[in-house]
Amino acid sequence: MAVRNPVDLIALILVIVGGLNWGLVGLFDYNLVDAIFGVGSTLSRIIYILVGLAALYMIYFTVRAETYQTHETAVRH
Repeated sequence: MAVRNPVDLIALILVIVGGLNWGLVGLFDYNLVDAIFGVGSTLSRIIYILVGLAALYMIYFTVRAETYQTHETAVRH
C-alpha cells in the first residue's frame, strides 16, 4: 500500500489503532480507548468516530488504488 498524502497516513494509523483495540477487546476483554480516555467519555466517542471515518476512507482508498492499477495496466497493454 502506497501512502500518497497525510490523510492516507492518518487514516491508516487510525484503522490500525482501531484494529488493535478490537483485538485487545476480543482476546482480553480490555478496551484500551476506554482505559485511556474513560468509558463513554466525549473523547472516547470522538476517537471511535474518527476510527470509523478512517475505515470508510480506507474503503475509498482501496477502491481508488484498484481503479488506478486497472487503468495503469490497461495503458501498458
